[in-house]
Amino acid sequence: NKGIMKSCVIISLLIYTIISVHGYQYDVIVYGGTAAGVISAIAAWIEGGVSVAIIEPGENIGGMVSGGLGHTDVGDASVIGGYALSFFEKVGQVYNSPHPVFNFEPHVAEDVFKKWLAETNVTVIYGERVMSAVLGPDGRAESITTFSGDIFKASVFIDASYEGDLLPLMNVTYTWGREGQKIYNESAAGRLQEPYSFGGHQFKNAINPFDSDGQVLPLVYGGDPGTVGEGDQKVQAYNYRVCLTNKDSNKTPIPLPSDYVPSRWELFRRYMSVVNTSLLDLSDFMVISPLPNQKTDINNNGPISTDFIGASWDYVEGNWSTKLDLWESHKQYMLEFFYFLGNDESVPVSVRNQMNSYGLASDEFTNTGNWPHQLYVREARRMVSDFVMTQKDREQQPTKVDSIGLGSYNIDSHHAQRIPSGSKAVLNEGDVEIHFPGVAFQMPYRAIVPSLSECGNLLVPVCVSASHIG
Repeated sequence: NKGIMKSCVIISLLIYTIISVHGYQYDVIVYGGTAAGVISAIAAWIEGGVSVAIIEPGENIGGMVSGGLGHTDVGDASVIGGYALSFFEKVGQVYNSPHPVFNFEPHVAEDVFKKWLAETNVTVIYGERVMSAVLGPDGRAESITTFSGDIFKASVFIDASYEGDLLPLMNVTYTWGREGQKIYNESAAGRLQEPYSFGGHQFKNAINPFDSDGQVLPLVYGGDPGTVGEGDQKVQAYNYRVCLTNKDSNKTPIPLPSDYVPSRWELFRRYMSVVNTSLLDLSDFMVISPLPNQKTDINNNGPISTDFIGASWDYVEGNWSTKLDLWESHKQYMLEFFYFLGNDESVPVSVRNQMNSYGLASDEFTNTGNWPHQLYVREARRMVSDFVMTQKDREQQPTKVDSIGLGSYNIDSHHAQRIPSGSKAVLNEGDVEIHFPGVAFQMPYRAIVPSLSECGNLLVPVCVSASHIG
């Protein structure tokens, strides 16, 4: 009868809940198995002697460091110390070098992280994505729950994700995009004037950005470009740091892009028509940084390259489905970019031959079809705490009383939009490169903790409290 059936359903649900939902308790929980997450976990275990777990939504460890970014932007190597230096020294040991090695293969980085973790009692949990958090009456985080229903309790939480996924769940103030110049008195902030002197990767020849109907070409943004000096929620461009090789014995053909439409690349074709193609090399279109064993780390270079300009804006606040779609659309963009360089008749034969000499490294990213397991999320959410690191903390006030680390690389933000400049030119806008030769800057503890009035047991070493320029 209906009563018996109802009882059976309730009992079944209770059994399912008991079997499928688990509770876990650790002293420290790190969300995000990025390089920062791995180092945070190892440091907590070594220095604190506490129980630690890393929860990684994907199936790989190391984030971008093992996700293709094998060519390290070092800056001043003398300021690299602590656990970061230990990592590079461990990489050096793999290559039988007595010195730290800063250029390495992706799988070597992941192997180093895994072996290092194996020397500790840090638990690594793969394939779990955070859904919610429980805060106590004092605003401190008590637990997080993943989409599997598992509950993880801890005394301290560390958000080491590129997306800052714990910030909204733990009621921590954050922002994204670009602040206006007046917010923190930053000369390089907001929509940049044209022309501007901060960056590069620009069109040096005039190109008509419109089609015959007066509509902007694909890859050009036709909406509101914003007002110079004002802020917006446009996010700097992402890409994949693909590991290519021209070593025949370790080369897998680059997959053909699905639904390739030649007209999508008309802007690139017009660009090729106004430059001296006889002087062009493949390196004019992308950075090809050499890695050991005849491999490369591919990055953005030039006005049209591996950066999918304008495609990252919806990523920050997008749901999981949106993020997955954007991972896929960035892959599609780069596959089409490679295909264009290797096949379009507007590209010099010499460059086409260079492009077609490369393939994906067969022994890299073996669980993701030799394609990087990590999208290069250069910037997403940024925490807003009682202290915000800004341009002045790099230019005028590099020392801090609560320093927890050193840096020396230049301010380096990629373009945020590609827009018409008048009726017959195209402008890439947003790239900022400001160098401080010989000047190291200190990173304060205040930049990785929320405001005193917010979650008191959260550390944020990736989506730190900083402006877009800071």
